[in-house]
Amino acid sequence: MLLKRQRFYAIGISYKKADATTRGHFAISETAQEAILKGAKNEGVTALTVISTCNRTELYGFAPDAMTLVKILCEHTHGTIEEFLDVAYLHKGDDAIAHLFKVGTGLDSQILGDFEIIGQLKIGFKRAKKLQLINPFMERLVNAVIQASKRIKNETEISSGATSVSFAAVQYIMARVPYVSDKNILLFGTGKIGRNTCENLVKHTKNEHITLINRTKEKAEKIAGKFNLLVKEYADIQSEIAQTDILVVATGAQKPTISKELLHSKKPLLILDLSIPKNVSNDVEDLENVTLLHLDQLSKMTDATLKRRQGYIPQAEAIIAEITDEFNVWLQTRKFAPTMKALKVRLQEVQATEIENVRKKTPDFSEASATAMSDKIIQKITNQFAHHLRNANGSTDQSIALIQSIFQLENDNE
Repeated sequence: MLLKRQRFYAIGISYKKADATTRGHFAISETAQEAILKGAKNEGVTALTVISTCNRTELYGFAPDAMTLVKILCEHTHGTIEEFLDVAYLHKGDDAIAHLFKVGTGLDSQILGDFEIIGQLKIGFKRAKKLQLINPFMERLVNAVIQASKRIKNETEISSGATSVSFAAVQYIMARVPYVSDKNILLFGTGKIGRNTCENLVKHTKNEHITLINRTKEKAEKIAGKFNLLVKEYADIQSEIAQTDILVVATGAQKPTISKELLHSKKPLLILDLSIPKNVSNDVEDLENVTLLHLDQLSKMTDATLKRRQGYIPQAEAIIAEITDEFNVWLQTRKFAPTMKALKVRLQEVQATEIENVRKKTPDFSEASATAMSDKIIQKITNQFAHHLRNANGSTDQSIALIQSIFQLENDNE
C-alpha cells in the first residue's frame, strides 16, 4: 500500500537562497550519498537520486511526502531541518519534473550554460541504480533530461565561451593582477574545480610559476605532469604561501584549511576560495595585505559572454518543452496501460465464454477461425480505447474511470 501513496518530489537548496556556509552544512560526500540512499531504502523510499555540487544539494525521488526526503538528508549532513527549510525548495509532480529539466540543462546553474551538472546527475543516477533505487519513471525522466541537455548543447550556443567558476577565477586574476605571468601562483587542492582552474591558468595566463599542493601528492603529480608544473609537499604549505602572490584554494575539506596563522608574508596576497564548504577562514581578512574572494562572488560576475548566452534561453526552453511533452505522452501511456491490460483480459473472458457457447450449438464449428477473428476484434477495440486515452487532453483520469466502470475493471492505477 505504501507504493500507492508515493509521489515524485524534488527537494534541495542552491546558491539562489543559501549562502556558501549554509550550502556547506548540507554538502554530501560520496560516502554520505551512499548512506542517504541506503537510509532512504530502509525508510520505504522506492526511488531516489542525489546531486551535490558546490552550488546545490538536491534529492529527487518517490516518497510519501517531501519531509521524508528532508529528514533523510538532514540525518546524513551537518545541517538541521529548520536551517534547511529556511532556504529550501520543495517541488512535487510536474513542478519537480520541470525543476530537474532546468537544473540538468544548465538553465539553473550559477553560471548560465554550465553543463557540469549533467555529469553529476549521471553519477548520482548510476549510484542509485546500483542500489536498485531507480524505477521506470525515474529512468525515463533522467534519460529525457540527458537528451535535452545534449540537444541544447549541440543546437544552441548557450554554453559558448569558456565560462565556468574556474574560468571566472582566472578572468578575475587576469583583470586585477598586473603582470600576472610573472607572479607566483599556488594551487591548493586538485579536485575537479582545481584541475579545471589549473588548466585555465596555464592556458590563459602563460604563467610558468604555478605550484601545486595536494594532501595526496600523487594526485598533484599526475596533474602537474600534464602541464609541466611544480609540486610541493603538503607539509611545505606555509613556506609556499609565504612566497606566493596568488593562492587558489579548491580542496574538498569539511573545515577551513587556510587561516591567518598560516600567513606571514607582508606582500600583497590574493586568495580565491573555490571550495564548498569554505576552506579559507574569514579571519584572513584581518590581515591588511590579504584580499579574499569566494566562488559565490566570482559567480556573480557577469560579462559579455554570459549576456550573449541569455539570448539562447528561449531556444533552450523550446527544446525542454518538446522533450517534456514526449515524456508526458509516455507517462500518460504508462498511466493507462494497466487499464488497457485489464480491458483486454475482460474482453478475452467474454470471447472464451461466447466461443464455448457457439461451439456447443454449432456442428463443425471452427474454434480456431472464431478465435482468430475475435482476437482481431479485441485488438481493434483496445487500440481504439488507447488512442482515445492518448488524446484525452486533460480528461484521461475521467476516461479511465469510465472504462473501468463500464467493464467493471479492477482499479489498479494508483
